[in-house]
Amino acid sequence: MSETLDWILKRRSIRVYADAPVTDEQVETLLRAAMAAPSANDVRPWAFVVVRDAERREALAKIHQWSHMCAKAPVVIVVLGNPEASLHWVEDCSAATENLLLAAAGLNLGAVWVAIYPHADCEAGVRQLLEIPERFRVLCLVPVGQPAETKSPRTRYEASKVHVETFGNRD
Repeated sequence: MSETLDWILKRRSIRVYADAPVTDEQVETLLRAAMAAPSANDVRPWAFVVVRDAERREALAKIHQWSHMCAKAPVVIVVLGNPEASLHWVEDCSAATENLLLAAAGLNLGAVWVAIYPHADCEAGVRQLLEIPERFRVLCLVPVGQPAETKSPRTRYEASKVHVETFGNRD
């Protein structure tokens, strides 16, 4: 069990990338992990856009105040959800995104979750740039690359946030 926990704790938000490629096989592995996520009623309301084109990545970098790293990442995976397919599209696509991030850590890749939803203006910009149909919402951008920064594994465990049987009971 400690190997699994070590691997989970290794997942960190990496925003600086080396000038090295991410292979098609690595991208497919990330997407396979994402699509292994749980989904309410097994609807799987997600879709993904893989962006490698430098001009598009540069444009994505300007979409949101926190998306600047998209320009330097060799690939950006855009996570979409279809609210017409499921009321739980946010939860399902969030689980898929976390699986993708964990898989990136397992492949020794760096990645970070850049939230787009619920910012309508950012969603509209991504939708227009990538020709995304209106029925899809843009949950997030996930820039991925070989890490050019090192962060130690960690947890953010806080015992004060754990309640037993009833809220307020810490014993």
